[in-house]
Amino acid sequence: MKCYECSKNDKNTDTVAICIVCGRGVCKQHLVREDTPVWEGEYSIRLKCGMGVECKYEDVQHIKKILCIPCHEALKENY
Repeated sequence: MKCYECSKNDKNTDTVAICIVCGRGVCKQHLVREDTPVWEGEYSIRLKCGMGVECKYEDVQHIKKILCIPCHEALKENY
């Protein structure tokens, strides 16, 4: 998969992550990885904490999340 932002500028850069908000593939230059505010609602996936034990919703609230730059900017505007 190639970086969405790079491809808009006719560059061919490999993706290293997926934005948790919009699902775009992003390279190291076009991602932000940081703690984000607590999100309301639930994730559409169920995380496994290990040994088949499902994580509780509270467990995923304080992990660093990866966002593309446009989603990160939109998030910052709203908190």
